[in-house]
Amino acid sequence: MTVVDAVPTVQMPVDRALPPSMVERVTLIMDVFEGQTVRLSLEEVARYTQLPRSTAHRILDQLVRLCWLEHTGLGYGLGRRALRFGGGDGAHGRIRESAAARLHQLQIKTGMVVHLAVLDGPDVYYLDKVGGRFAAAVPSRVGGRAPAHSTALGKAMLAWLEPEDVEVRAGHSIRRQTQRTISDMSTLHQELNRIRRRHGLAFERGECFPDIACVATAVRGPEGPVAAISLVGDTCSPLEKVAPLVVDAARQVSLELFPERETPVRGARRVADIPEETWSPQTLDRLLAASEYGDWL
Repeated sequence: MTVVDAVPTVQMPVDRALPPSMVERVTLIMDVFEGQTVRLSLEEVARYTQLPRSTAHRILDQLVRLCWLEHTGLGYGLGRRALRFGGGDGAHGRIRESAAARLHQLQIKTGMVVHLAVLDGPDVYYLDKVGGRFAAAVPSRVGGRAPAHSTALGKAMLAWLEPEDVEVRAGHSIRRQTQRTISDMSTLHQELNRIRRRHGLAFERGECFPDIACVATAVRGPEGPVAAISLVGDTCSPLEKVAPLVVDAARQVSLELFPERETPVRGARRVADIPEETWSPQTLDRLLAASEYGDWL
């Protein structure tokens, strides 16, 4: 979820015997990930470490399962455990800093609770929560988690990933939170397709908690979603009327984080048939003006 280094600076090791201990092999692999932006394929890890491909694959799978590494369509990268030990909150801190003013503006304009979150494996991880009187009724907290497939935040980000990445993240953890939660991959893919057709707008009503509803959209970078912003209300809230405000806030945060969109890394895969741009500024202005008068389109 960060800008990807095209080529790691790790030094190629000289030919040597296979390290005898698992600890040494794990250390070899972790050493090639020099920073939180490095993304490597299985073949690159095997080549840099000179471990057999099958050995590297087995260790990588274990490290991903234990959250020392993460695996997406862009390759392997440092996971939350490794970043925690390295004080690696830099990317999250930058996202929070860039979004802070927009979150407060959203809360003031709508009186609703505002969330900022990132994807972390199968979950959304809450970076910020700005609320009014309704905040105490929303069972979320900064540093907390919720299953991505059951939240508007999570679905807004999952919609911009490839189907294989969605299944890796959510496939083993998809389950019902409430009677309205999506509980199978086929239905989730259909929902993500609907979100893409809405240019990234995601809704959920009672899917994570019975009396809570949300509208969200992703903050996108050159390589995909880096975060998402949502407005939260009860299940009767007129979310369609405030949706343009969420879209505009996410667009502004994206522009601040990525003022000049960089060229994607060669070989990086994207979801097919997804439009690169969201609504035009002119359309947003029309929607925002309409929402001020209580009309949706």
